[in-house]
Amino acid sequence: MLPPIAQFFRRVLDLVEDGQAVVVACVTEVRGSAPREEGAMMAVLADGSYFGTIGGGALEWQAQAVAARMHAEIAAHGRADARQMRRALGPDLGQCCGGHVVIDLLVMTRDKVPWLASRIRSAMSADARLSVALFGAGHVGRAVALALAPLPFRLQWSDSRAGAFPDQVPANCELFPGPDPVALIARTPPGALVLVMTHDHGLDLAITAAALSRDDLPFVGLIGSATKRARFVRQLRDLGLSETRLAALHCPVGLPGITGKEPAVIAAGIAAQLLVERSRMEPVSGPARKAVAAP
Repeated sequence: MLPPIAQFFRRVLDLVEDGQAVVVACVTEVRGSAPREEGAMMAVLADGSYFGTIGGGALEWQAQAVAARMHAEIAAHGRADARQMRRALGPDLGQCCGGHVVIDLLVMTRDKVPWLASRIRSAMSADARLSVALFGAGHVGRAVALALAPLPFRLQWSDSRAGAFPDQVPANCELFPGPDPVALIARTPPGALVLVMTHDHGLDLAITAAALSRDDLPFVGLIGSATKRARFVRQLRDLGLSETRLAALHCPVGLPGITGKEPAVIAAGIAAQLLVERSRMEPVSGPARKAVAAP
C-alpha cells in the first residue's frame, strides 16, 4: 500500500532494473501561479510513453521533447547530461497562469538503483495521505472506495457482514471485517475523516456517536437525508454530545450542489467534499511539497 510518490519511484525502479533508461522531469521551483506544485514529476521512456504529470499543456509537451532529445543522446552515446528548463508561463508559453517554473530533467539508469530505493523509503516514511475511515461496503461504499483510490487518502474500510467486500479492492484500502465496526473508531488515527454508510441505521448511530465522542476527528460524514440528520442530532444530544462536536457532523454528506442518487455520483460528491476538507487542514497537517533532490 505505497503512497503515490513511492508508487512513482517504484515504477521507475522496476524499469531501470529491467535495463531501460528513464528521464524523470521534476518541478523543482515555482513562483506565482503554475499548473503543478514543487515535487510534481513525470517519467518519460525511450519510446515516448510517459506516466505522471507536471501539469499538462505546453509546459509538459516541451519537457517531453527535451526528454526525447536526452533519450536520443543515450542511444547514440550511452549517456546524457541532466537538463534544466526555466519557463515564464506567460511570455514563454502563452499560458494565463503567469508564474515561473523550473523543471529538472534527470536520467535514471541502473547506477541510480540505490538512490531510487532511498526515495521509496523516504516517501513511505513521509506518507502525507490523509486517513479516511469508511464504514459500509454497500453500493455507495464501494463507489466511494473507487472514487478515493487515485486520491491522496489512506482508507480503512469496515463492514460487519460476511462477504460484503468486493473481491478486488484499491491498493490504498485496508479492510477491517468483523462483527463490531464501532470498535474501529478507537483505532482510527487522529485527524482522520470518518464516513458512515452502513446497512443499518442503529449501527450508523452507534458509529457516529463513537466518532463524535472523540474531539480529534474533525469530520464525520453520514449518508442520509435532512430528516435523518434531524433525528440523529436529537439522539446524539440525548447521549450528551456537545454542540461543538455536533458541528462536525455532515449529513447529508457530499459537496452541496452535486445532485443525483446514482452511487458513482454520490461518491463523486463525497470525494470532492473530502478534498475540500483536506485543503482546509493542509496548512496544519498537509504535506511539505519538497522538490526531489538530484541523485
